Amino acid sequence: MNQDYIQPNEWSIIEEGFDAERVKSSESLFSIGNGAMGQRANFEETYTGETFQGSYIAGVYYPDKTRVGWWKNGYPEYFAKVLNAPNWIGIKVFVNGLELDLATCKKVSGFRRELNMKEGWYKRSYSAVLDNNAEVQVNITRFLSLDLDEVGAISFDISLENMDGEVTFFPYLDSGITNEDSNWDDKFWNTTHVFSEGNRAFIEAHTMKTHFKTCTFMQATLDYMGTSISGNLDVSKDNFVSLKFSQHIKKGEHLKLTKFGGYTVSRNHPEDTLLNAANDVLDRASNIGFENLLEKQKQAWAGIWEMSDINILGDVKAQQGIRFNIFQLNQTYLGTDSRLNIGPKGFTGEKYGGSTYWDTEAYCIPFYMATKDELVARKLLKYRYNHLEKAIENAEKLGFTNGAALYPMVTMNGEECHNEWEITFEEIHRNGAIAFAIYNYYRYTGDYSYIPEMGLEVLIGIARFWHQRANFSGYRNKYVILGVTGPNEYENNVNNNWYTNYLAQWCIQFTLEQLAKVAEGYPEDYERVIGKTKLSSTECESWKKVADAMYFPYSEEYGVYLQQDGFLDKDLIKVADLDRTERPINQKWSWDRILRSPYIKQADVLQGFYFFEDRFTLEELEKHFDFYEPFTVHESSLSPCVHSIQAAKLGRMEQAYTFYLRTSRLDLDDYNKEVEEGLHITSMAGTWMSIVEGFGGMRIVNDGLSFDPRIPWQWEGYSFKVNFRNRIIKVIVSSGELTFELNGDHGMSILVRGNEYELLPKAPLKIH
Repeated sequence: MNQDYIQPNEWSIIEEGFDAERVKSSESLFSIGNGAMGQRANFEETYTGETFQGSYIAGVYYPDKTRVGWWKNGYPEYFAKVLNAPNWIGIKVFVNGLELDLATCKKVSGFRRELNMKEGWYKRSYSAVLDNNAEVQVNITRFLSLDLDEVGAISFDISLENMDGEVTFFPYLDSGITNEDSNWDDKFWNTTHVFSEGNRAFIEAHTMKTHFKTCTFMQATLDYMGTSISGNLDVSKDNFVSLKFSQHIKKGEHLKLTKFGGYTVSRNHPEDTLLNAANDVLDRASNIGFENLLEKQKQAWAGIWEMSDINILGDVKAQQGIRFNIFQLNQTYLGTDSRLNIGPKGFTGEKYGGSTYWDTEAYCIPFYMATKDELVARKLLKYRYNHLEKAIENAEKLGFTNGAALYPMVTMNGEECHNEWEITFEEIHRNGAIAFAIYNYYRYTGDYSYIPEMGLEVLIGIARFWHQRANFSGYRNKYVILGVTGPNEYENNVNNNWYTNYLAQWCIQFTLEQLAKVAEGYPEDYERVIGKTKLSSTECESWKKVADAMYFPYSEEYGVYLQQDGFLDKDLIKVADLDRTERPINQKWSWDRILRSPYIKQADVLQGFYFFEDRFTLEELEKHFDFYEPFTVHESSLSPCVHSIQAAKLGRMEQAYTFYLRTSRLDLDDYNKEVEEGLHITSMAGTWMSIVEGFGGMRIVNDGLSFDPRIPWQWEGYSFKVNFRNRIIKVIVSSGELTFELNGDHGMSILVRGNEYELLPKAPLKIH
């Protein structure tokens, strides 16, 4: 049974009632971020119950030494991990000498928290009776500023409801923190300086090994009945500093502590200026003030939603789901820094190390291309170009030569840092996703300049890898690719995974096409790239030989491409015929049993049909969908969205809707019983695709936009916007009418259900 305590609401995530069993899940669901930093929704005040503390700084990581029982040549030395950063949100609260702690209070009532996605703030309120019988009412507001992205702000309001009393606040900074996951319990942070200055305090620290230097800072002010109450230093020690504010108040009176905090980091400032930078940003936040900064937050989010919102009519849970996904994507990455990328958990947890996976190229780039502008997507592609030399080094460690590039499965700085052999050595299809993203970017934006400037070098490195990774089989008289893991990680070390082989062939063909195109249209870039890579026509001919003779497993009996050579050797029992108590199999079965089963974690062959759908007929898609989906357990967060898109294309709207709801509410309803570990950020981009590409049927056809909108019967209508080549198109779908609106200076042709229409600015196109 899925969790169902989140209240349905179009614009907010709301929890009512305090339940200690839900605290860790809610810490994930109510996480906040601003692209530069983020944090789980930990309580500001002390909480001695079960909790998972997490504050994270974008781009700051630690190389946690690999822990394996049997070392293999080629293993990465370390698994890079996003670090739990020094905690700046903490505020100890004492009432008549007794500490406020919801885990030990006599009674907690009226507990409510809300994450307002429209305006970008998080609020929590409750009443509590302490062991000394003091009854308090608490109201807290917190946000991480988009305008000043090094700063977060907290307003902590408390009143005594049944007596007069002394309330004491101890706002603090703490760098004595650890990661929830650590291979060797290493010390990740070294604190070098702890001090306070008036109502401000600072901790300077650096990460071990990677030596990212940080200054964690705070400023606190206390307001009592319109009067500012001064505080003083309470304690300063090795990795902790606290200020103290105390005030006697009467029954019903309020005290409000306002706290600004955050980080300045050597990634963004010279190392010797971090303290000055912290004071500068605190000055700016103070001058603006909490309420005005909150107002700026609302305006900034209004700007984001103006472009990225998807509006669904008549289905509150579906509406809440897509907005939650869009909100979290924007909290994680805003496209302002090409050194950053998108981790599968974003700023909401530590699983997957906070690193970059192929999810970015396969799922996230389409979202950012359409809801931001092409420069944001270009930065994500530039990130991979910047890491090309590391990708070549990664390939060299595995024995590849001549500039062959193997992009890492998991990375922070371009080095491979994943230490499961079946992933590190075998899940090589990630190389193809990066090449596909280069193609997808050009196809959508029309900006070819990336390829001659940067992309062609990346494509050459990838093509060289595929050429060397394939080997000629005399038995088959074809080129084969052995010992791989496809997107379906429930099969390891298989031969001729169809998706991998198909990507390899396509990558080589696409690279050869781009070489010819750049040679003709960008001769200076061509000469530069050829000179740098020392590519010859003989080498290109040897690539083509591999691509032309690539082997693809196929079943004449079923009329489908086989996921891999041995797929039909399995006991082909469909998921529907499995005992429900056996699910999910990744929690109920041994790995050995999973690997011998036919069960598919996520789209594999169907992933290829998604990427390259214009190469296959609708009948072929239907045949492969009907064959593989019944064996798919959808135990990857990346699975439901691809299946939703394809079910919609096949006109199976009930199935498409079911998959959509699962992907959009994967975390809100905790389908996988793991939300306490953090949210599934990268798959959230797939949710957006489920609506725009699935229900909206948006495709690029003949270098232009094409739509084939469909609507689930559960919805009265829906609408979305896309930025296509600097023109904003709004699509409004209802059961009886389609409307297209264009915001731009020039008209454009679009295809709707195969028919061509001229779309003009300020002249809505209505189709019945």
